[in-house]
Amino acid sequence: MPGLMRQLRGLGGCTTPIRLDGHRTDVHTGTGEILHHLTADDLPAGNLLVRCNNRRATRCPACAETYRRDTYQLITAGLRGGKGTPERVATHPRVFATFTAPGFGPVHNRPTKGRCRCGTTHPADAPELGTLLDPDTYDYEAAVLWNAHASKIWARFSIYLRREVAKRAGLSQRAFKEHARVSFAKVAEYQRRGGIHFHAVIRLDGPDGGDTPPPAWATAELLADAIRAATAAADVPGPVIDGRAHTFVFGSQLDIRPIRSADLDGGTELTERAVAAYIAKYATKGAEIATGTLDRPIKFLAELGRKSIPEHARRLIRTAWTLGARKDLEDLRLRAWAHMLGFRGHFSTKTRRYSTTLGALRQARAEWQRLQAAIARGEDPTAAMPANPDEDTTLVLAHWAFAGTGLTRGEEWLAASLTPDTTELEGAAA
Repeated sequence: MPGLMRQLRGLGGCTTPIRLDGHRTDVHTGTGEILHHLTADDLPAGNLLVRCNNRRATRCPACAETYRRDTYQLITAGLRGGKGTPERVATHPRVFATFTAPGFGPVHNRPTKGRCRCGTTHPADAPELGTLLDPDTYDYEAAVLWNAHASKIWARFSIYLRREVAKRAGLSQRAFKEHARVSFAKVAEYQRRGGIHFHAVIRLDGPDGGDTPPPAWATAELLADAIRAATAAADVPGPVIDGRAHTFVFGSQLDIRPIRSADLDGGTELTERAVAAYIAKYATKGAEIATGTLDRPIKFLAELGRKSIPEHARRLIRTAWTLGARKDLEDLRLRAWAHMLGFRGHFSTKTRRYSTTLGALRQARAEWQRLQAAIARGEDPTAAMPANPDEDTTLVLAHWAFAGTGLTRGEEWLAASLTPDTTELEGAAA
């Protein structure tokens, strides 16, 4: 029982772990001595239990929280340095930008002047904000196809952004690479109407990224102006359906704010911490949070009859499923991504030079956990480290096969009695 509880505690609160069957053998490369041999049957649970690492809060709150904290560290490192990123990036021009989807039909809103089209002045927390005024006139086809092309629009925008910055600096595109570099990190968020929009931190660096200072002409104002121009120019041609040609662009509501002392929302100072927290909270939210749609794929459209979801989400899924039957749209894989309302892109992406990576953060956390486990056993955490890694290394021979997911009823009961160990997150973030 103590061994099983230690194994469950190591999941950090994950409720849907992956169960693996197999073995691992550690062999000393110099002598051929078997240092350690482990099989799944030797473990208290009868399987090796691995965290699911699902980023969705609706699927696994514990793993989603780890993903959110990692995203926060990744964004923060690109704003003020750390995790292998130089601290000088805090002095580079950077902005926080939000790119929205175009309108596909009127929705309840709070205009700066006058009232909503429904004739009501909605309070800021009104639940109907962002919902449709008339579902029968909403362009569901264009909404789904826009989501399916959103990642391509961003890719086109990122190309045009470099061109626009170079133009304002009086440089050619080839010469621009020798003077500056555009770095960014972004996350995708669903609006209540089901459209994707992007939140991004965009930064101007020197030619080698954050390691080099930007040129004297690089300012937040120049960057913001280039973003506006690139957003207006970025368009992606879409399919022709029933004689109707689609062209996809970002919406007209573009918000760009320098990261210094401007307002983020309601008088909150737009600091590095505020931006990182704002972006990270959306990294674990899918369409199911904003629109009430599904958090997993469907195999048959008839499954919708057994799901309790809003009618708007149901119609978006049906539209994606119908469009997915077209041969000319098979590359969009709309049926596979119908539960995501057509969007199949990554929820968080970044350029290589922006900051650290999620993989590096996970590796650092795993190493920290190994050191803490050695300390808990009363061992010297540095004793297991060879003086010369090239001469004294360990060969790991392992084979693990998928054996299922989740916990048994007894394991669920024990896991519920355990308090998730949050020190692993605090230690990795330190």
